[in-house]
Amino acid sequence: MEEPLALHPVKLYVYDLSKGMARRLSPLMLGKSTAGPGPLWPHTSIIVHKDEFFYGSGGISSCAPGGTLLGPPDSVVDLGNTEVTEEIFLEYLSSLGESMFRGESYHLFEHNCNTFSNEVAQFLTGRKIPSYITDLPAEILATPFGQALRPLLDSIQIQPPGGNTFSRHNGQS
Repeated sequence: MEEPLALHPVKLYVYDLSKGMARRLSPLMLGKSTAGPGPLWPHTSIIVHKDEFFYGSGGISSCAPGGTLLGPPDSVVDLGNTEVTEEIFLEYLSSLGESMFRGESYHLFEHNCNTFSNEVAQFLTGRKIPSYITDLPAEILATPFGQALRPLLDSIQIQPPGGNTFSRHNGQS
């Protein structure tokens, strides 16, 4: 008789980097309140196999859940379960870190932590992260304020403090 595959929970941690200030200022800055239930500009990460994985200008990083200096997440989204083993997942992350998600590929609007979380969530569960997160950059850039600030915003590099740069070869997971 075949042994059943183990299921591993997959969570999305959502952090509000502005600690609520961006949402309060959105009517002034954007001419409207954002429609989504989350923060105006969220940082996200994936929790699986007892670790938190995220992407920033330093590349892919990992830490214990809630282990960055951002502290505990503002919200947690249950993305379901995965049968992907830790070993296969770490090999997948290693390949992502050498290709699509190198530190120098980071871009605040087009290739950021939310892009990473969405990619990893689909690999693990076949599901995307909530659209209220992935649609925000386009919503912000569609406003006159977003267009005016785009040159400044394009130069911003975000790397959440804390955590360790992920490397399959240094034994971190």
